[in-house]
Amino acid sequence: MTQPVFATHEVFNQSPPFEDVNLFTVDQPLVESVKANGGAAAERELSEFGRHWGSAAMADRGRVANENTPKLRTFDAKGNRRDQVEFHPGYHELMAHSAHAGVHNSTWTADGRPAGDAAEVIRAAKFYMAAQVETGHLCPITMTRASVAALAMQPDLLGKVMPVLSTRSYDPSFAPWWDKRGMTLGMGMTEKQGGTDVRANMTRAVRDGSAYRITGHKWFMSAPMCDAFLVLAQAEQGLTCFFMPRFAPDGSVNAIQFQRLKDKLGNRSNASSEVEFVGAYAERVGEEGKGIRTIIQMVQLTRQDCAIASSGLMRSGLAHALHHARHRSVFQKHLADQPLMQAVLSDMALHVEASTALVMRLCRAFDRTPHDAAEAAYMRLLTPAIKYWTCKSAPSFLYEAMECLGGNGYVEDGILARHYREAPVNAIWEGSGNVMCLDVLRALSREGEAAVAVLQALGAETKGLPGAGEAVAFIGKTFRRTDSEGVARLAVEKLALLAAAAALNGVSPRNAELFAATRLADNHASMYGAVELDSGDVRMLLGRALP
Repeated sequence: MTQPVFATHEVFNQSPPFEDVNLFTVDQPLVESVKANGGAAAERELSEFGRHWGSAAMADRGRVANENTPKLRTFDAKGNRRDQVEFHPGYHELMAHSAHAGVHNSTWTADGRPAGDAAEVIRAAKFYMAAQVETGHLCPITMTRASVAALAMQPDLLGKVMPVLSTRSYDPSFAPWWDKRGMTLGMGMTEKQGGTDVRANMTRAVRDGSAYRITGHKWFMSAPMCDAFLVLAQAEQGLTCFFMPRFAPDGSVNAIQFQRLKDKLGNRSNASSEVEFVGAYAERVGEEGKGIRTIIQMVQLTRQDCAIASSGLMRSGLAHALHHARHRSVFQKHLADQPLMQAVLSDMALHVEASTALVMRLCRAFDRTPHDAAEAAYMRLLTPAIKYWTCKSAPSFLYEAMECLGGNGYVEDGILARHYREAPVNAIWEGSGNVMCLDVLRALSREGEAAVAVLQALGAETKGLPGAGEAVAFIGKTFRRTDSEGVARLAVEKLALLAAAAALNGVSPRNAELFAATRLADNHASMYGAVELDSGDVRMLLGRALP
């Protein structure tokens, strides 16, 4: 007798998971941008990284690390103060894989000097791919890498730390940093009453022999399970930078008391805390009263990573949207063959190409800054402008990518909802949009001739591109105004667009022309897909985005 079948439906017309792909080799714009900026010799290394990070196993680690958020354990079972944060094993695995690849230290030599060659470009490509899988764990990775620049202001301390920091090991044990296989560093700058205005900090540092004791609070201190932190506090001579380890020299737990973990919109795998220092042990970094000058050495590097991560998030959104559209049929045709969807996806692909070319060009400037004054000027002027544009572009871009998947894009089962919640943080942390614009104006006022030379160079690199000449004239005119702060956002965005067109022109001249025509010659519509591209250019852009 035939048994009745109770299944009501079968699953079809759904895209397969976008997993077990090589995140490097499927991304032609990334491959070409790395090559154009000096990193061609690392293609095999980057391909291996892309294969590993594009695996289903790594995707699953990213998922569970965000579904199982950090927990603060203030006391142990006997009532002793411990202030430990527990993470899911998936988080620790992500940290270990990033550390093994040198994402936290490969731009430095073993003694803390810039590694040179194309170290920044190669490391940025890895960071860009890792951000597509899980961005939260990259916060301590970023701060660890950037901290070396500040520690260099205190060579004796740098010399002690680098033997541990320069290893490619991740050691999550709660132990003094000098006893560990590898270490991570965080930072604490902002307080309730000051935020961006760190000069309003009230945390106090008092000399205790050759060290200091610090008392006060920090409203935001990310990655509280790092082995040490760079913090700002008011010493006798003014605001000063300090190295504050989790353990004091005698091996006791330092007096760093976490009040709570922040309940953040995104970035949920990464713990961020409010903290009180109760006479915490610390060592000075740099001169007393020169805390901002010291800490700013690492801020440029953290801002660089914000731009790279935002570009990586947008790349992931594009890849998932395009992958879905190629498998999903609507009205008897694949979504990817529908003219309206092609218009949206190709416009998005053009934006990602330009963003990728731009952040890799910025990293080339970081590589060359120690021995090239023009590249150093580019880095100082463009870092805040590039962070401004890429980071503020990401949330709306990720929303558009979610919409390409329809309802499937909006639910937490897929990665795009997590990407969307993650996207705003890079614009908010390490200097908000207004702060970035003020920093561009500050760079212009401090080194006017060098900044003018950067703008002239961008003009030469974009010569003949639609709207480029007018953009150069507008930027120059606006920044010469005495009331330029009121219109700085428009000018900074235009500066970033010009720099993106220049960077893309060094990678793909045809796509630089398309980008300039739709972003410089005309004001780009507020919605993706509201520009008209030739059908051949549409096919070319989508083919480059994902073979």
